[in-house]
Amino acid sequence: MILKRVLLPVMVIAAVILSGCTTPHSEIVLVKFGNDKITMGEFEQAYAKNAGGIEKAKKDSIQNMENFLKLYTNFRLKLKDANARGYDTNPELRDELLDYKKKVGVTYILEKQLVEPSIKKLYEERKTEFRVSHLMIRPDTSGEEAARVKTQDLLNRMKAGESFEQLVAEHSHDNFSKTTGGDIYYITAGMLIPEFEEAVYKTQVGGIYSEVVKTKYGYHIIKVTEKRERIPQVRASHIMVDYYSEGGEVDSAAAKARIDSVYTMLQNGGDFAKLAADYSEDQGSKANGGDLNYFERRMMVKEFDEAAFNLKPGEISKVISTSFGYHIIKLTERKPYPGFEDDKENLKRIYKQTRYNRDYDQLIDQLKKKYNYSSNQAVIAQVAELGDSLKMAGDYWKAEWRSTIGGSILFSYDNKNVILDTFFTKVDALPEYQSKLINKTNMEDAVKKVSGDLLLENEALNLDKTNSEFAALMTDYQNGIYIFKLQDDEVWGKIELDSVRLVEHYEKTKEKYRWDDRIELSEIHSKSDSLIKHYHSLLKKGEDFDTLAAKHTERPGFKEKAGRFQLLSINSSQLSMEANKLNNPGDFSEPFPMSGGYSIVKLIRKEPARIKTFEEARAEVSGSFQEEESKRLENSYVDRLYQTYKPVTHSEELGKAFKGEK
Repeated sequence: MILKRVLLPVMVIAAVILSGCTTPHSEIVLVKFGNDKITMGEFEQAYAKNAGGIEKAKKDSIQNMENFLKLYTNFRLKLKDANARGYDTNPELRDELLDYKKKVGVTYILEKQLVEPSIKKLYEERKTEFRVSHLMIRPDTSGEEAARVKTQDLLNRMKAGESFEQLVAEHSHDNFSKTTGGDIYYITAGMLIPEFEEAVYKTQVGGIYSEVVKTKYGYHIIKVTEKRERIPQVRASHIMVDYYSEGGEVDSAAAKARIDSVYTMLQNGGDFAKLAADYSEDQGSKANGGDLNYFERRMMVKEFDEAAFNLKPGEISKVISTSFGYHIIKLTERKPYPGFEDDKENLKRIYKQTRYNRDYDQLIDQLKKKYNYSSNQAVIAQVAELGDSLKMAGDYWKAEWRSTIGGSILFSYDNKNVILDTFFTKVDALPEYQSKLINKTNMEDAVKKVSGDLLLENEALNLDKTNSEFAALMTDYQNGIYIFKLQDDEVWGKIELDSVRLVEHYEKTKEKYRWDDRIELSEIHSKSDSLIKHYHSLLKKGEDFDTLAAKHTERPGFKEKAGRFQLLSINSSQLSMEANKLNNPGDFSEPFPMSGGYSIVKLIRKEPARIKTFEEARAEVSGSFQEEESKRLENSYVDRLYQTYKPVTHSEELGKAFKGEK
């Protein structure tokens, strides 16, 4: 009893100790070589990537996993060897990696920090549309500050209770909307200037945005009058009657009477498509029952658009009036809002057209602050003055004054100085500056472009320190260039294609290089049935086949060859099969249909299947030899790696793969 009481606590303590010492799943060692190892976590990540995802990997067999572990071990041994050879300090490889990091890093930054988040935001925003009114003041004559002050004063008056619509009618410079209370109809994200849209999306229905909004068109006060779920596209049909009489005079009363009579027929059960065909005066759609196909907001005139987008599928509108005439509209379909992936390319196009440039400039401004950017305005002004009529690209290097100021610092960032000579070297490579003259505007624009590129490259060089995804991408590329160089050094670069070894390889493997049964033939081809029959009758009378072919065959490129085809496999074409039916050299066939015309073939000779000579098979022998030699050298190299690093594999642990902790 005492023994049981002692043993029980000891067993419990032992169990706790053992459970605490259990190796976490991801740290299970599958392969050990020297001070390095391949853990379960590393293996699962690599295997899932190779298999096309973790779910597919989970379903794979142990045999497949063992095969992959072997290949992955070889890969890791090669990387260890690359480090032992000092590839990480090799100047050529480091330069290649650095160049790749800059190029891919810049693309990565622009995609991940600008495009991807922005198009996702755009996608969500475009699910909604707003009806918007505005009051706009242009700074045309009064100047920027006066226009801003006036707009702010009008906004203050609205906040104090004065009518938005009244002030629009009295003061707005937008003559298209001021007569309708500033209404600019329905908008959604990606239609207008970003600054304007952002204000709209922050404003409640019935409300006025709290601040004056500046755009390239002027200063705006923005009011949101309606918010609704956006319908991307609708499909509608219409019956239209224009305002003109048969004599060409405007007669809206007669037009109204005609459309009203059509509307009555519809109300009494008339077929819309038939009535459109009989009565519509829109010549472009009446033959199709009035169908206008799909259209988006703002593609039709306002009155038509509003009526169509307020209908439900199958509904028919009342008679509406537009500048084109009177219409009755039938809505046939509404397109649902697309999925993100379906709309992705369209979203990218909209974003690049409307918001990308602004977002890019904002990103560059952030990088300027981050890397303490500063430009030398005095040097910019000096070059602009000296440049006179010189072109931005090319002419700078011919200027006498270049020798005195070429080393001047133009701008700096991250403790790096960019001198004038370096700047113009980069400008020479930019197509947009090839014909532009050196002046202050173009200099400032080019400095903005070049400095922006350099700031992005600088950010790209530091990106792997803060972004694990990009760091992994760079590691993959680095591993790739190391493996490529190893293969070049140990395999491809050691293959010697001397004739003696190729002949030896040919003798060992020549059974692989064979010709099938082949046939040599000539052809007379014509698109005309009567002509081919005429040529056949001439042949039967004794005319020479080659002479007729040289004069009359219509197959492009074969008159000069007298219709002759070199040796062909007997089953390679209809021509060779027809010629193979002939028994003796010089025999010719009856006419037969062939590729849009008719042909007669003559047998020149038959050659039975045989092994190719060395010269005939040289290209195949060379390829086969290189493949065999590559495998031999590869196996020899891997064997040396195994002898050097002596990996120990625990393949029995693979049964636990993809079954560990989440």
